[in-house]
Amino acid sequence: MLAQPKPYCTPENYLELERKAAYKSEYFKGEIVAMAGASRNHNRIKENLSIGIGSYLKGKRCQSFSSDMRLHIPSNSLYTYPDLVIVCGEPELLDSTFDTLLNPTILVEVLSESTKDYDRGGKFMLYRNIPTFQEYILVDSEQIRVEA
Repeated sequence: MLAQPKPYCTPENYLELERKAAYKSEYFKGEIVAMAGASRNHNRIKENLSIGIGSYLKGKRCQSFSSDMRLHIPSNSLYTYPDLVIVCGEPELLDSTFDTLLNPTILVEVLSESTKDYDRGGKFMLYRNIPTFQEYILVDSEQIRVEA
């Protein structure tokens, strides 16, 4: 969330705009922030994680979703797109559009130079408000390093 914020709006306005938008944005406390594009390494890591974790979870009670699944945290107003989300049990969704998840178990973020401080700090603090949240995994896109 490092781009310039757009003027204040309601969560309902955000969802209406976001569902029609050609690009993804995050929402937090009335501000919409366009998400920057990801590097080649970031995308390769995310895809490899998605394939590996998805294969591992096949036939189990958990399932994974890639970065196109929006996450909402009602207690702090954040709408965001984690790189990978794992949900154990039945997914709880915001509404009948089925594009906004409420109950992640594990969140995975691929770190980049522009997002690593936010992912480790402010975003992690916001994620900690999720009642079902159990594990946070950070994968560095610039060196061989994983944090949990």
